[in-house]
Amino acid sequence: MSIIEEEREPCRLYLITPPRIEPVAFSDTLKRALDAGDVASLQLRLKTEGEETAPADAIRRATEVLMPVAQSYDVAFIINDRADIAAEMEADGVHVGQEDIPYKEARKLVGPNRIVGVTCHNSRHLAMVAGEEGADYVAFGAFFETGTKVPKTRATPDLLTWWSETFVVPCVAIGGITVGNAATLVAAGADFLAVSAGVWAHPEGPAEAVRAFNRIMAETPRGQ
Repeated sequence: MSIIEEEREPCRLYLITPPRIEPVAFSDTLKRALDAGDVASLQLRLKTEGEETAPADAIRRATEVLMPVAQSYDVAFIINDRADIAAEMEADGVHVGQEDIPYKEARKLVGPNRIVGVTCHNSRHLAMVAGEEGADYVAFGAFFETGTKVPKTRATPDLLTWWSETFVVPCVAIGGITVGNAATLVAAGADFLAVSAGVWAHPEGPAEAVRAFNRIMAETPRGQ
């Protein structure tokens, strides 16, 4: 093991909300999950039945309810797609896809001190561009089959290894991640595992899922 590998920070959990929630009821579920173990961030990703981004008022209401909960646990609150709402609501950051507004526009909206993460699918080129422009993290995926959304691309763990060995910008693995397949991505070099159904639909409940993910991250050295 190299010195660099020994000094790597452990992988951490990046939660993504279910696409359709009632914010007040979900806040209780969220609290139980955050009580169960370390979570780095929570992305609010609300969609309509037609998989379009939810209306602005729904995003604002959910932010008003859930952001204080997340931040009380020192969990960064990130809004999907809507950099304008992230700026308006003073969220901790925004996540943008390749079909959303460009990174540079998102950065202008939220300012220099908030997180801007970028979806890069399975593309080394898109990730390098995002990193060079100043993205706070790049997200690769989907790594596994997922019922949350129809993935545009499939990624393989060697992409995480290449990125983590070459660049300092953190990488997020996303897509169908569960406690049963997470170790492979941690070992490949992921800085964060972005998980939605793998936590909220866990058969023993979200709290047990968070505990299990944290055990896996603690026991699996990154980059091995």
